[in-house]
Amino acid sequence: MTHSPSPWQRLRQESRVSFTLALPIAVGQLASMAMSVVDSLLAGRHGPITLAAVAVGSAVWSLAMLICIGLMMAIPPTVSQLNGAGRRSEIGPIWRQALWLAAAVGLLLLGFLRWSPQLLVWMRIAAEVQAPAGEFLRAVSWGAPGLALFFATRYLSEGLSWTQPTLVFGIAALLLLIPVGYALLFGFGPIPAFGAAGLGYATALVMWLEFIAFVLYLHRSAHFRDLGLLSRFEWPDFAAIGQLLKLGIPMGIAIFMEGSLFVATALFIGRLGAVDVAAHQIALNVASALFMIPLGVALATTVRVGHAVGAGDVSAVRWAMRAGLALVLVTQTVSALLLVFGGGLIGRWYTDDAAIAGLAATLMVYAAIFQYPDGIQALSGGALRGLKDTTVPAIITVFAYWAVGLSAGVYLGLHLGLRAPGFWLGLTAGLGVASLLLYLRFRRAVRKLEATL
Repeated sequence: MTHSPSPWQRLRQESRVSFTLALPIAVGQLASMAMSVVDSLLAGRHGPITLAAVAVGSAVWSLAMLICIGLMMAIPPTVSQLNGAGRRSEIGPIWRQALWLAAAVGLLLLGFLRWSPQLLVWMRIAAEVQAPAGEFLRAVSWGAPGLALFFATRYLSEGLSWTQPTLVFGIAALLLLIPVGYALLFGFGPIPAFGAAGLGYATALVMWLEFIAFVLYLHRSAHFRDLGLLSRFEWPDFAAIGQLLKLGIPMGIAIFMEGSLFVATALFIGRLGAVDVAAHQIALNVASALFMIPLGVALATTVRVGHAVGAGDVSAVRWAMRAGLALVLVTQTVSALLLVFGGGLIGRWYTDDAAIAGLAATLMVYAAIFQYPDGIQALSGGALRGLKDTTVPAIITVFAYWAVGLSAGVYLGLHLGLRAPGFWLGLTAGLGVASLLLYLRFRRAVRKLEATL
């Protein structure tokens, strides 16, 4: 006689599955994020102008990355639903169409990045920074197609619940960037010194190598052998690509709006002086790194929910969300405690300036407050992507981040004179509204799904 597990036992089982999926994604995301840190550290050794140029160029490059990531995020829910429904024979054809989409997106981003030095002129970036920043952007632009193709390949693997390659290739790319970036920045043997452009070329080269290595892995791995991923050539199928865009465009808008919110906040804080700007950058850097953990859980939840939908199992959809919520509550509690009790020490790691370190520690306390809403909004968004519900969530995020978050930040920070802490309170309000509305949207979507099955 078999006994069904208790709700607590089921939650532990489900959480273990989600954790196993999420951990490699989170570490891989951290490794990808650390590539910009490596660029900054190397640039700082070259000189302050190079550091400023790479910082400006990386900001523009990051916006291009956000668009690319958002559009390619259509792949995991599509693949996971096909896998859950036992329709694995359809995965290879949709991935080949995703490669066409990725190539097109990559070429468009390449064109944008090669034009973007003109954007620096319009933004009135300091003249001595404009030239090397433009060189960095023109150099890194060659990596845009490789970046898009890499994400198309990576998200295929994650959509099939195989996340270890994300970790391995993410760390490998980070380790490779260090010597290649150093050689092209400073020169090495017969390699000339390219300065800021060298870091752009290094990043572009690593992006292409990461994609090529991932494709070779997919071709040789037994996990993907039955899919026939590279078994044939197919011309673009605009109907299939249109379905991917129908999912991906709202995701791209949502992710871009979230990322640009932080850019806009930084620009407003820039009016307040160097101390506020530097402290904001430190606190944001730490909060962004910690966000990779709930983001990993959210991406894993997308896959689990998509698989359950494909299998027609509404109960599994709910349990995937419960497991993700349990993990997020744990991870965000740890993050909040770290920010509250370790903020002072972390601030001193970044700078010896007591005023900047002190304000950064204060801002990290505000960051601790929004850890829960930030984790829940990421998780809810991931679960909704698994349901292929993307348009309304995109509208919710635009409203929450810009109409609520930025407006509240500007009012509190500038008009009430709370300065940088006021902006962080605004971010907290925006994330709080997003977490509530997205969670309610998920509950409604599950009830709707249940009624149709």
